[in-house]
Amino acid sequence: MKKAHEKILAVPTNVITGFLGVGKTSAILHLLKNKPINERWAVLVNEFGEIGVDGSLFEGQYTEENGVYIQEVPGGCMCCASGVPMQIALNQLLLRSKPHRLLIEPTGLGHPAEVIQVLSNQYYKDILHLQKIITLVDARNLADKRYTEHETFNQQLAIADVVVGNKLDLYHQQDQEKLAAYLSRSTSKTSQLYFMEHGQIQMQWLKGSTKHLTNTHHHANHSTKNNNVNTVTIPDCGFVKAVNQGEGFYSVGWRFVAKQVFNKEKLLTLLHHIDAIRVKAVIISEKGHYSFNITADGFTETLLKDCAESRIEIICTTINENWQRDILATLMTD
Repeated sequence: MKKAHEKILAVPTNVITGFLGVGKTSAILHLLKNKPINERWAVLVNEFGEIGVDGSLFEGQYTEENGVYIQEVPGGCMCCASGVPMQIALNQLLLRSKPHRLLIEPTGLGHPAEVIQVLSNQYYKDILHLQKIITLVDARNLADKRYTEHETFNQQLAIADVVVGNKLDLYHQQDQEKLAAYLSRSTSKTSQLYFMEHGQIQMQWLKGSTKHLTNTHHHANHSTKNNNVNTVTIPDCGFVKAVNQGEGFYSVGWRFVAKQVFNKEKLLTLLHHIDAIRVKAVIISEKGHYSFNITADGFTETLLKDCAESRIEIICTTINENWQRDILATLMTD
């Protein structure tokens, strides 16, 4: 009973941010793989899409018995409406886990300054110890104005204590130098810069207090609608669909009842041919439970220990109305 009533104080907390498809989820999975076995870690994950997939991905590989506690806030930037969705989810997660470390993954289109503002307010002053803010970036994107002229991309770099150039194995010869030069021109120049492959964040990069506590009252024009698609009962048709848009991007996603089983190879073939920035899924197939992550850089498939239901999310600049029909056609028939 003592544990249930003990205060939660000074939990080491890291925000791990970065633009869409840069590898934040892979980086957190790498950290969880290397966490001390006797510690409880909590992960608050925020997704641009209305259908939460990343939370199911974490839960499919780690359980509370492993000392890993997951809470998800789907449907766009969790700092909307004065941070209320974020605070509710965070408080539930802290009470459930009483963690030794908290990792927070904002959506790739979220504004990290607002997230830091919520975490550093008076309520959390004694509860959380805000440590290094980690921003992942793909240095190859510096050649694309869709990134360098995007407010969120630049804010993610400006707020960072540690900038990590991920996907180093895919860089051209000058990409590392270009990232260092870009940071020197466009940020406060106080960030440490590292490079890595496959999201292999080093544990020591997390430690130490952040230098970027902010009282800046920056508020983006986000939607504040009540997102409940992840908790509603799936109708008799066997699936529910949800769409989100913002910052020049769209997401479209589906939840499927557990009895719906996919033909793995047919679904994979379809997903590989979808024109999108990122496709991610956790599925129940005739060959087992799997997660898929497809970006322009490649494809990752992971066998999951468990999967409560299939979920598919597509992040894109244009939605193809035929995607739903084609996805349904990959379901197994009796």
